Amino acid sequence: MRATHRWARRVAIGAFAPAVAFAQAATPALPPDLDAYIASVLKEFQVPGVAVAVVKDGKVIVAQGYGVRRLGDTAHVTPRTLFGIASNTKAFTATALALLVEEGKLDWDAPVVNFLPAFALYDPFVTRELTIKDLLVHRSGLGLGAGDLLWWPTSTYSRAEIASRLRYIKPATSFRSAYAYDNVLYLVASQVIEAVSGKSWEDFVTTRLLQPVGMTTSGVRLSGSAAAAMGADVATTHAEIEGKVRPIAPFTSDNTNPAGGIMSNAQDMAKWVIAQLDSGRVGDKRLWSQRSARMLWTGVTPTPIGTPPPELRHMQASFNSYALGFNTRDYRGRKMVQHSGGLPGYVSLVTMIPDLKLGVVVLTNMEAGLAFNAITYRIVDHYMGAQAPDYLGVYRAQSVRARAQLSQANQQAAAQRNTASRPSLAPGNYAGKYVDAWYGDVTIAEESGKLVMRFTKTPSLVGDLEHWQYDTFVVRWRDRELRADAYVTFTLNPDASISEARMAPASPDVDFSFDFQDLLLKPKAAPR
Repeated sequence: MRATHRWARRVAIGAFAPAVAFAQAATPALPPDLDAYIASVLKEFQVPGVAVAVVKDGKVIVAQGYGVRRLGDTAHVTPRTLFGIASNTKAFTATALALLVEEGKLDWDAPVVNFLPAFALYDPFVTRELTIKDLLVHRSGLGLGAGDLLWWPTSTYSRAEIASRLRYIKPATSFRSAYAYDNVLYLVASQVIEAVSGKSWEDFVTTRLLQPVGMTTSGVRLSGSAAAAMGADVATTHAEIEGKVRPIAPFTSDNTNPAGGIMSNAQDMAKWVIAQLDSGRVGDKRLWSQRSARMLWTGVTPTPIGTPPPELRHMQASFNSYALGFNTRDYRGRKMVQHSGGLPGYVSLVTMIPDLKLGVVVLTNMEAGLAFNAITYRIVDHYMGAQAPDYLGVYRAQSVRARAQLSQANQQAAAQRNTASRPSLAPGNYAGKYVDAWYGDVTIAEESGKLVMRFTKTPSLVGDLEHWQYDTFVVRWRDRELRADAYVTFTLNPDASISEARMAPASPDVDFSFDFQDLLLKPKAAPR
């Protein structure tokens, strides 16, 4: 999950509460002003709480909580406060597969169908050729976030049903020709783990990774995020909803645990990063080999290299690639291994500089990716002996620009709208049952003279259709926390019956996992 969800969002005002610390050796020292700096970051980005861990040379330099678990409450974030780490879970799934490769139960280059004979993608050639490694590196040909609507928002499909429906999703590119981030193939990876180990992904990761690493307070189920409501030491999820930051409902479906389901904290993530930086060694035991460690961190799929703004020119990368559950790139002349994660109300960033044996973890309970960047790079620059720019000021300016660009895009869409146009048909003629090959059934019903759309496998996707222009409507989801309104455009046959309906996000701010654009809704014929 990006990912994954609105992790680059940022807001402007915030609160800070005193830190609660769990620290070991104080040398090499942290930046002397770190606590005050993080307080400023929280205030600037309106992040209620954050947990930060720094490891260096195999030692925990600090694992510390800042701020509060819930906006308006006084319970502080502690080193043991749980956050959803979202797509940082992907590294655990990749490492779990590495263990099975070492045991001779898998091979990275073996076809997936050798272990899951019923598995299929749209193209029979890709089905035959897709390997275990391909499940992890975002080069299958699926488009960005393709198939995420099968599980996001929470659906009634099972994990096995989600995997079985991937065969109906048309590819966006040819096989292995382009990078496009996906989550659904990590669900398939979990089925491989279960098929060859006899254990569920949850049990395997718990017994073979979390427990041996010493991550005793972490969990492998997103359903654990609901424990915040019961007073457990779990950070409450927050987001900006219609201009105001407030608590929101957590994502609690366990369907996507293998792509983004681990709940962890600063204390435990420090242990995980130490194990990764030491090539799988924990104390006097080795959990995975140096060969596996190299494989996990070796780039496979080239990823786009952007151009940073002038004030961040030192971030210009020479290489950028996706390895096995990790991103790899260069930073100030050294290799950086990194991954971000995003869920509703949680974003996180894990960063490692292998040459320096340095790791930084930032977990937040607010959708503010610029906040974790500001903290991470301030710390990394310190240990690299580099002069850090004013990250707070830089990211403040980026936020202002991003908000202006979003506002401009929405204003342009409104300006291009023909408000004098009318739909071709009466409301009732758009009503009916529709079906998409990979998602399934969607209904549009006329209720009190208005049209209501329902995704039959996704209870929260219920929305009212408002006319936009011509035969295009906007569906306004009743659950406003979704922040994912979408256009619905109908195409007519010559006899004025509905030929098809297509959807598209109504704003650039809609998270990519709402892959409405991949749907092709056809009227569902009534049974004879």
